[in-house]
Amino acid sequence: MAKTTRTTKSHHAPEHIALYPGSFDPPTFGHLDVIRRGRLIFDRIIVGVGCNPDKQTLFSADERVDLMHALIDELITKEPNAGAAVEVRAYDGLTVDAAKRFGASVLLRGVRNISDMQYEMQQAVTNRQVAGIESAFVVAGQSLAYISSTLIRQITAMGEDTKALKTLCPPVVVKALQRKKKEGSPMLRAIADRP
Repeated sequence: MAKTTRTTKSHHAPEHIALYPGSFDPPTFGHLDVIRRGRLIFDRIIVGVGCNPDKQTLFSADERVDLMHALIDELITKEPNAGAAVEVRAYDGLTVDAAKRFGASVLLRGVRNISDMQYEMQQAVTNRQVAGIESAFVVAGQSLAYISSTLIRQITAMGEDTKALKTLCPPVVVKALQRKKKEGSPMLRAIADRP
């Protein structure tokens, strides 16, 4: 007869929280895919919108947070029982420090290709050695592997047709990009003026 071992511990396991950091300038379908798949792995995901005053961005930190909130709200509405809770927070300073402040023990990262993986592995080793923070990698789906925020900014700056943008990022982001272009964003003008 098999014996069953029971534990007398009454406490619950700690919540498994991941920080998904990025500039999200702008958010893409690739970013949403990482969040969607991360929800299946973790108890809670914090989407950390990085604010680096030395880095020029198309969207302000507040705009990027607002865009991510809109996308997460839509994702949760469409997939309410598909996994972890998701929240969006802005942060500045080192990502590992933000992870500790937010109570995250893992950095969630999307990987599109070999060069992404090489960079992310180097970062992961450093983050573990310096701050004791682990990293978890989600490999991009084949149809999303070429998407980047840089590509989206280039298409916005140089193209007139939004058809291509609609395959790379959600409608709310396409509208925000169109608005930036119409307003004459200095960043988009600089991209368009490159030889």
